[in-house]
Amino acid sequence: MDENEAKSAMNRTAARMTRQIELNLFVFAFLLNLPWELLQIPLFRQMTTLPHLAGTLLCLRAAAGDGVILLLAYWMASLVAGSRRWIERPSARNWAAFIGAGLAITIAMEYWATAVSERWDYADTMPRLPLLGTGLAPLLQWILLPPLVIRLTQKQING
Repeated sequence: MDENEAKSAMNRTAARMTRQIELNLFVFAFLLNLPWELLQIPLFRQMTTLPHLAGTLLCLRAAAGDGVILLLAYWMASLVAGSRRWIERPSARNWAAFIGAGLAITIAMEYWATAVSERWDYADTMPRLPLLGTGLAPLLQWILLPPLVIRLTQKQING
C-alpha cells in the first residue's frame, strides 16, 4: 500500500467514525457537560474545599458519567423507538422516552449519591426539589444539555 492509499484508507476510517451515533453522543455529552460540572462546583459542599487537581478530576469523571447516562437514555429510547436511528427524525415519543429515561437515571443517581452512599452533599445554595430533595442543577443539566447533544450529533452524522 503506497502513501496515498494509506491516507485514503485513514480518511475513510475517520469519516466512518465521525458518523457513529454513540461515539458522537458521548463526545458531545462530555464536552457540553464538563463546563456545566465546573460551573456547579459551588453548589456541592465538598467541592469548594478540594485541591484544584482533585476537583478537576472529579468534574472530568462526572462529565464522563454524564456521557454514560446519556448513552443509557439513548439506548432506552432506542428500545421504545425500535431503532437506533430514531435520532435522525425523533418523534415526540422518542424525545419523551429519552428525556424521561435520563431524568429517572439522574434522580436515582442523585438520591443514591446523596442519601444512600453519601458520596456528595449539596451546599445550602443548591435549590432542591420538594419531596425528593434532588438538586435542581443536575435536573436542569439533563433537561438543557441532552437536546443540544442530540442536535449536534444529528448534524455530525448527516454531514
